[in-house]
Amino acid sequence: MSFITTKLKDLNEHQQQNILQGTRLVTRFRFDVNQVIRHIRSKIWGQDDVLRRLEEMLNIIWADITETDRPLYVALFLGPTGVGKTEIVRALSEAIHGNREAYCRIDMNTLTQEHYTAALTGAPPGYVGSKEGNSLFEKEKIEGSYSKPGIVLFDELEKANDQVIYSLLNVMDNGLLVMTSGEKVINFRNTMIFMTSNIGSKEIMSYADGGFKYTFRKLLWFLQPSHWRKSEEDFLRSVVLSQLEKRFSPEFINRFDDIFVFQWLKQDALEHILDMNIQALNHRIKKYNCQLQLEQTARKYLIEEGFDKRYGARFLKRTIRKYIEVPLASQIGRRSQEESPILFVAKMQNGKLHLLETKDPKSSIETEPLSKETKQLLDR
Repeated sequence: MSFITTKLKDLNEHQQQNILQGTRLVTRFRFDVNQVIRHIRSKIWGQDDVLRRLEEMLNIIWADITETDRPLYVALFLGPTGVGKTEIVRALSEAIHGNREAYCRIDMNTLTQEHYTAALTGAPPGYVGSKEGNSLFEKEKIEGSYSKPGIVLFDELEKANDQVIYSLLNVMDNGLLVMTSGEKVINFRNTMIFMTSNIGSKEIMSYADGGFKYTFRKLLWFLQPSHWRKSEEDFLRSVVLSQLEKRFSPEFINRFDDIFVFQWLKQDALEHILDMNIQALNHRIKKYNCQLQLEQTARKYLIEEGFDKRYGARFLKRTIRKYIEVPLASQIGRRSQEESPILFVAKMQNGKLHLLETKDPKSSIETEPLSKETKQLLDR
């Protein structure tokens, strides 16, 4: 569907809504900010400040009062690995477009050489492929539609070559990318641009390990009168931003509308992540007439073993694989196709986690319905 056709269709929808809703404000964007944020909050935990500021941004975009000659929004996500930087973009795409993959993702770790700039802007005139104007950018996902913004993610920004990164300056400034052939333009003015980076991760890991250097640095930081009422999160933010300024030039940093520093996941956040993983696992083993339940002692053990500030939610998933999925797969592999329903119960015995089989035919294997979003998130 062309942009003009979409625009006419949505203008007609606006007129009908104005008749039905009276004086209620209607803009060109067809998404509900409250619903979007609720959906994202169901996927992301432990990042309340980030989600609050993201909601503020979405309200501005929905009101359609952003500058018309630049992207709708340009944000940089910083912080430790495994805390939800990339996942928040997937959840946003799902909430707005109904599809977790309805955004353009550029893996910057594949663009480590200077000549890889051509992968974004196209080959220069005189080079092979210059007339085709090929690019990694997916134009439809970037430009979106009249009623919904496009979304693009530049993942692991710091790993790309400097020339690749600085080729994005005009995009961040005026929202237009002119391919080097001069015959094609990609419009980012209806686009939310997100970039992620693990800058400062090494410093954070050293701090998490209790290294003397960063313990001493933290002490000096808190001794400053202006920092007396600050928190540990404020200290970590200062460490990350310091590394950011060393890696990128001021003119590049200054083009971001917002810079977010994600916090370490706390143990209470892992409770939710554990539930989501077990729910998804139950969905996957239901085809074998099986169900898994965790006793409270097993839950506590998995969370304690799966808690690592440095690696976030990914470390918990590896812990679940080691202690739950590996023995579970072994026991399922010994079952025949037509065996009766079975319930696996994970519990602690003699300091170790065991999976016990309950072959009671009265045991129900009906699992809680798995949402489409959770299945797509974890069953991939």
